[in-house]
Amino acid sequence: MTNLTVLAYGLLGLPLAFAALPVYVHVPRFYAEHTGIALSLLGAILLGARLLDAFVDPWLGWWADRLPRRRMLAVALIPFALGFVALFNPPAGFTAVWLLVSLGLTYFGYSAASVAYQSWGAVVGENTAMRTRLVAAREGFGLAGVVLAAALPALLADAPDAGTARLAWVLPPLLGAAVAIAFAQVGPGASLPPAAGSPWQSLGRALADGAFRRLLGVFVANGIAAALPATLFLFFVADVIGRSEAGGPLLALYFVAGAVALPLWVGLASRIGRVRAWALALAMAMLSFGGACTLGHGDVGGFALICLASGVALGADLALPAAIAADLGERQGQPGACFGVWNMVAKINLALAAGLALPLLEWLGYRPGADGGGEALVFIYALLPLFFKLLAAMLLWRWRHFLEIRS
Repeated sequence: MTNLTVLAYGLLGLPLAFAALPVYVHVPRFYAEHTGIALSLLGAILLGARLLDAFVDPWLGWWADRLPRRRMLAVALIPFALGFVALFNPPAGFTAVWLLVSLGLTYFGYSAASVAYQSWGAVVGENTAMRTRLVAAREGFGLAGVVLAAALPALLADAPDAGTARLAWVLPPLLGAAVAIAFAQVGPGASLPPAAGSPWQSLGRALADGAFRRLLGVFVANGIAAALPATLFLFFVADVIGRSEAGGPLLALYFVAGAVALPLWVGLASRIGRVRAWALALAMAMLSFGGACTLGHGDVGGFALICLASGVALGADLALPAAIAADLGERQGQPGACFGVWNMVAKINLALAAGLALPLLEWLGYRPGADGGGEALVFIYALLPLFFKLLAAMLLWRWRHFLEIRS
């Protein structure tokens, strides 16, 4: 497989991640401040929509093992693009209903496209090293998409809300260009005969794999640790650091650091193994969360250093666990089913982060832009993720012999 093929496959990760950042990071603050919707109602809508979306993923994974993956991917991008544009251009009335419907379209299209895209990479890759390269390319371009999404709102408009709304219109042409290049350069990959049975039987076979169950255990703990600060990042920058205008540049710094570090983690993993490299990244992330607990008003420089260090750790989080999952999916002969479960777990983490953290913050007295409640925000943004990172590291090391896979 040539480098051009790897890059063409990875390019499609750019528009998918470009949309994921606003959906998971900007939507809570955009709807809380732009529309005035209550945090408790907003949290309930996000929790309900994300949980429903999560439990559709195993069914989508079952289909991805039976349909031509590129065709499924192309069809899924239509509701994805339509829902994303609608999500950031709400009407004056019926805000809650609009949010729920547009989230449903966006989530369904994104989920179907992601499962098809990930399982396509699992069958295109011929061995462990190649699948790791494909995942790294996908996540590297994904980080570029995230940086673009973080920087563009400030360039498109002076007001953050207006810039976010205009950002939505950039997605459709990005998707069109990336799909055209990927389909032109990357073949369909090896055709695996689909495993017999229903979606629930495919799910059962995936979970019957002891290594996959253990990987999911680490992924759950690590995913909660990542989802909490992702949901609350902009709130933390605005009301703890006191510099809301720095949110975009700090996000960009975080993701640029991840993009730069990603090939370094892949190289390190090839020498010491993916599990050991991932464990080092978890230790770096724990130090970063510990440092965030010490920050206060005006500590932009200190928080920038934390964004840099945690961004470097992010590079390993993005490439290494997904590459292990791709190996396990290929070994089972049902990569679509495995990535359906994988994405379901990732979305449950994000759903719980938004659905529980936002109402809890409101109950503890935090209000966006108001005085008070900063201690609660620091606790949920930094201390809880530190605990879950520690749990993930302990599980990873305990199960390291099951998860270091080579083929």
